[in-house]
Amino acid sequence: MAGIYLHIPFCKQACFYCDFHFSTSVKRKSEMVDAICKEIALRKREIDDVIETIYFGGGTPSLLSEQELEQILNTIWANFEVNESPEITLEANPDDLTEERIIQLSNSPINRLSIGIQSFFEEELKSMNRVHTATESLNCLSVATGYFENITVDLIYGIPNMSSEKWKQNLQKVFDLGISHISSYALTVESKTALESFIKKGIYPPLDEQLASEHFNILVEETANNGFVHYETSNFGKDGFFSKHNTSYWKGVSYLGIGPSAHSFIGNTRSWNVANNAKYINAIEQGELPSENEVLSEKDQFNEYIMTGLRTIWGVDLQKIKMDFGNAYFDYLKTTSEKFITQGLLEISNCHSEPVEESLNSNVLRTTQKGKFLVDGIASDLFMI
Repeated sequence: MAGIYLHIPFCKQACFYCDFHFSTSVKRKSEMVDAICKEIALRKREIDDVIETIYFGGGTPSLLSEQELEQILNTIWANFEVNESPEITLEANPDDLTEERIIQLSNSPINRLSIGIQSFFEEELKSMNRVHTATESLNCLSVATGYFENITVDLIYGIPNMSSEKWKQNLQKVFDLGISHISSYALTVESKTALESFIKKGIYPPLDEQLASEHFNILVEETANNGFVHYETSNFGKDGFFSKHNTSYWKGVSYLGIGPSAHSFIGNTRSWNVANNAKYINAIEQGELPSENEVLSEKDQFNEYIMTGLRTIWGVDLQKIKMDFGNAYFDYLKTTSEKFITQGLLEISNCHSEPVEESLNSNVLRTTQKGKFLVDGIASDLFMI
């Protein structure tokens, strides 16, 4: 199996915290769609596997018209072998999801919506410079659940001055609407963003890691109480509603990244397109791929597996470490993980009781509940230098 990610680099306005590649000008949108389709055709021989998942990310893919989405999907079908029922996800902002638009999307091949809610409170939305309102969030979800079974929402926690009670209310609204998947991330300060500048100037309060930790613990507890499986650090899904596309990233499945700034991973090679709309379009029009690539060393592959494995309920398969990387890596991991096991942050477990989509290996290194919030730091300490 394999996947295709499509980066749609347009937004109505810039969120203060965002460091993704996008433009607020849509003057060249039709040219961009043509270039994306041409890149798909140029790269059709890079993946021989059947395409199981297609993901429209960005940016704001819901800015694409019905005809533009159809043009891209038709190009994929013309150039790749696609599964009979692939998971096709469209990221969307609530302000784009009118009832008419939702009905239109429900009649297309798209069968999964990823809706950027972030918060149901007006003050938090304004503080992040989100373009939609709290009312639009509730309205679009109320309509969308009538047409789409597979919906995920994005929520942000750790927002300064957002009380734990308000955070619980955000989660409860999702539960009440019957949503089956949540992706939730701590507000972070990325380099060269407006948020970084505002904090430095004292315009925006500094982030509080303790608050983020409290919100994360509430998130884990409340989702579990409402039937969600915490299957990846930032992702919570009811049984049967895990993101197939994102799960393929964490499990090292090959995927093709199309569009400016998009990354691809095939075999042991990672590549990425130029993060510039004009340069991307101009290169593609000349039949050139505006990308760079690197071949991952054995050490890189080991470190990447540690990072992705520890973030998921599938963990790090110790037998796989021994078979794929050898005894030296196996012994190194066993030694370096001991202090985290002693601290109750990691564990070697023999079974897993949660309902999941496949059986889990019996000799697996995983984060404990206590270690989940600290997983990225733990993983980096286990990297082979």
